[in-house]
Amino acid sequence: MRGLLLAFLLLLLPGAAPARAMESATVRSPRATASLVTDTDAYRPGQPFRLGLRIVMAPGWHTYWRNPGDAGAPPDVSLVLPAGARATGLAWPAPHRQPEGGLMTFGYSGSLLLPLTVTPSPGRRPLTVQAQAQWLVCRDVCVPEQGRFTLTLPPGAGGPSAEAPLFAAAAAAVPRASPDRVRIAPDGTLSVTGPDLSPATVRDAWFVPDTAGVIVAPARQALRLGDGELSLRLAKDTQFAAGAPLSGVLFLRGPDGARRAVAITAQPGVAAAWPRAMPLWRMLGLALLGGLVLNLMPCVFPVLAMKALALTRLSGQAARAVRADAGWTSAGIIVSFAAMGAAALALRDAGSASGWGFQFQSPLFVTAMVWLLLAIGLVLSGVVGIGSGAASAVGWRLAGRAGAAGSFLGGLLTVLVATPCTAPFMAAAVAAAMLAPPADTLGVFAALGVGLAAPWLVVAAAPGLARLLPRPGVWMEVLRQALAFPMYAAAVWLLWVLSQESGPAGVLGAGAGAVLVGFAAWALGVTQRAPHGPWRRAGGVASLAAVLAAVAVLPGIAQAPAPGRQDLGQAGAVVFSPIRLADLRAAHRPAFVDMTAAWCVTCLVNERVALERPAVRDAFAARGVTTLVGDWTRQDAAITAYLRAHGRDGVPLYVFYPAQGQPVVLPQTLTESLVLRAIGGAAG
Repeated sequence: MRGLLLAFLLLLLPGAAPARAMESATVRSPRATASLVTDTDAYRPGQPFRLGLRIVMAPGWHTYWRNPGDAGAPPDVSLVLPAGARATGLAWPAPHRQPEGGLMTFGYSGSLLLPLTVTPSPGRRPLTVQAQAQWLVCRDVCVPEQGRFTLTLPPGAGGPSAEAPLFAAAAAAVPRASPDRVRIAPDGTLSVTGPDLSPATVRDAWFVPDTAGVIVAPARQALRLGDGELSLRLAKDTQFAAGAPLSGVLFLRGPDGARRAVAITAQPGVAAAWPRAMPLWRMLGLALLGGLVLNLMPCVFPVLAMKALALTRLSGQAARAVRADAGWTSAGIIVSFAAMGAAALALRDAGSASGWGFQFQSPLFVTAMVWLLLAIGLVLSGVVGIGSGAASAVGWRLAGRAGAAGSFLGGLLTVLVATPCTAPFMAAAVAAAMLAPPADTLGVFAALGVGLAAPWLVVAAAPGLARLLPRPGVWMEVLRQALAFPMYAAAVWLLWVLSQESGPAGVLGAGAGAVLVGFAAWALGVTQRAPHGPWRRAGGVASLAAVLAAVAVLPGIAQAPAPGRQDLGQAGAVVFSPIRLADLRAAHRPAFVDMTAAWCVTCLVNERVALERPAVRDAFAARGVTTLVGDWTRQDAAITAYLRAHGRDGVPLYVFYPAQGQPVVLPQTLTESLVLRAIGGAAG
């Protein structure tokens, strides 16, 4: 009794009363509890105080930052204040990275307070604040929630409320502006210069931009540290703007594991020297092997027809002529690869996603290849003569006729047709090259060219090998005409690729252009056979007009809508989406991700020889495996992000996700037994 009396007297003493809780009515769900809270139990007229939305999430649930990343949505708070009162925007505590399937999101779990500052108007009446809020909470599924809140503060001296410590903790978690010098280069290199940056103080670092779509969120951010300087290599996404400032939060983790976050605004600048993703010798070696194996890939078969014809011409020629022909062909291949590397670098620095075979994502390029292969076939068939004259010389040289220009152009065409294929060893080399300094990138692409040109380089080094080939004769005319049909077949295949990219409208335009190309070739043939005079001039004019008319068709093809692939390969396959993959992973259901493209010959061959085999289909069905097909025929940001998250810059990519355990990345060239072993071993 005496203790109760003493406690009552203490409550009456000035300053002895406990802080009062200032909190609105709560909105509850099985996933989260939300309310409106303040840091004071009364307000002083004209003096600012802090108010915030508090969300307490159930275990396993999370919500999102102002930049949610690859999925999600940030909380939103709308206030209704009395006349004369005003409020600032939300102050966002530093988020955490939240991997979700193949995605990366940024947000919070546990308890979250999003504070803002309210400045009341002068007066002595109670201050009533109303708020409408929406927030998204996710675990296995995502659920949007909302609530209306009302909180009334009386006027008075104003003491700390029971929730005041929450505001102090939230303020400490809001990133402070960094005093360091920060710059962002056009290639995506983020450089920070400051006195406290060194390997002794920083073990890890990563950057989160203020807005989504600027960088590929799941991609690895390679770190370089020196005394007083830090560099991060960011994978640029579609919204990256070269030459513009970039703001966000830089996270630094020290050797003790403690994390700190600073707000930065990077100004456009020059990239610092950049470390390689892998040793240069290894990148070059993988590229050389990949280019060598590329000679055996199916997409090179059409060009092998021209190679065969050119090789037969070398039989019996002088060593000097053999060496020159093989050397110019090799030069065409290597220079073409170097040019492709330069184009990929230009796209990378411009903020566009690019990778191996990126040119086949353009309907215009595919259409041009259809017409080019058709023209070569017509030359081989004899529609255009092989006599003298500039017009016929260009077409015949492309088909393998002697001469430096013809050999060089033959090498160029080899590269253009070979790029839909991806050979073993190439994926790692190209992916590392796209994150490397420009000189290394060009070196890797040149090494790919050296590998593809290796057979010609061997002939150039040992021209005596040409003597082992059959002697030229009448049979070459028959062979030349027969070799036209692989060209026609390749043109038909590319026309099908175009149908996947631009639909019936694109096919119609390319077909009309093909008729014009055929007419131009026929007119050239007539011109060659006609005597000098008006007929010859008329044939040349008609041929030129047909070519110009074909070029006029191209804008319509470029604007044709992409229909997407109708055939997803395996029975029961569904279209890939990061959210669908995340749902399957959360439900502990096995999944097989098939990243493919209509122009990827390796992908199509893998489908036929492995993924569509009855034994593989039965194994997938027996294990309940869902196949997710990602179609990269035309550019797709989600698929690009997924590829880069797995260190790839091109297709194919095959990843098996077992019901439990880590995903398994399969080789680029599949067999039936390899797929069965992969899913059986992972499942077991």
